[in-house]
Amino acid sequence: MSGRWVLHVDLDEFLAAVEVLRHPELAGRPVVVGGRGDPTERAVVATASYAAREHGIRSGMPLRTAAKRCPDVVFLPADNPAYEAVSAQVMDVLRGLDGVVVEVMGWDEAFLGVQTDDVAAFARHVQEAVHAATGLRSTVGIGDNLLRAKIATGFGKPRGVFVLTAQNWMEVMGHRPTRALWGIGVRTERTLAERGLRTVADLAAADPAALAADLGPAMGPHFVQLGRGIGREHVDPTPWVPRSHGRETTFQTDLGDWDAVRGEVAALARRVAGEIAAGGTGAGGISGAGRPARRVGVTVRFVPFTTRTRSATLPGPTTDPDALAAAALEVLERFPSRRAVRLLGVRAEF
Repeated sequence: MSGRWVLHVDLDEFLAAVEVLRHPELAGRPVVVGGRGDPTERAVVATASYAAREHGIRSGMPLRTAAKRCPDVVFLPADNPAYEAVSAQVMDVLRGLDGVVVEVMGWDEAFLGVQTDDVAAFARHVQEAVHAATGLRSTVGIGDNLLRAKIATGFGKPRGVFVLTAQNWMEVMGHRPTRALWGIGVRTERTLAERGLRTVADLAAADPAALAADLGPAMGPHFVQLGRGIGREHVDPTPWVPRSHGRETTFQTDLGDWDAVRGEVAALARRVAGEIAAGGTGAGGISGAGRPARRVGVTVRFVPFTTRTRSATLPGPTTDPDALAAAALEVLERFPSRRAVRLLGVRAEF
């Protein structure tokens, strides 16, 4: 069928795949990338290879838990510069395809806009081009908008191609829980379920006006559109610009002294300010250098594993490290608990 299509290209097990290319002897073995690659330290899984996922290992899981689930897993430290370099190579391959508009979404994913008479064949051509240039495998979701293409990728994993359009939307998605939709998480799923909207079909049939009155004039109708598979149809090649830049520190020993907590938060804020000034990067290696921060956010993970985030608008946009540190400390005082801490994070929003 001829027409304008949206393709979502997602690199399979990206970080782990890059490491296997660097260490071919690891092919087929369970591999986990995260932290400094030491499962005795506090750190979480950034990516697990498919062989590791067969043991129930998932992104965000503590490395120690991953080690318990699969004693034979190979742990490797994260090497962000290497991943950024490979990602840039992949995006160059995609941009080099004839007649393609590319919208980069991160290290390992991008949307393509293309007009073709055989979209499945074109998707396979994309996969072959990426593999030939980088050795990496990918999955391609095909849709008539970005939402459907993104969701289609999940059905194509790994290394496959899947088509999701208005024609088969309800057949594929209608019976699934609302959390199967891109943009709906656990909390929103719970909120919708409280209103009797448990499946995608339930949400698609909901009255937008009623949800607008209940959940807000923007979000209510937006959720109904998600249920109906309605989304942006045109791929935007405008370079991605990060909306924030932040840093986190996980402490190997719980931090119980709140004077020390304050010192760490101030140090993180100054580090963030320094990286912004020097050219801190986000997904795809796009720099946010020199952009003044308008808000500051602080994340605290209390013992044993409760995470809370607070943020505030700054009096005025700033790149000053001392001003950012002072603002972060003010936000820190908004946390009522003074329990021991295992992780701290500071984020500047532009």
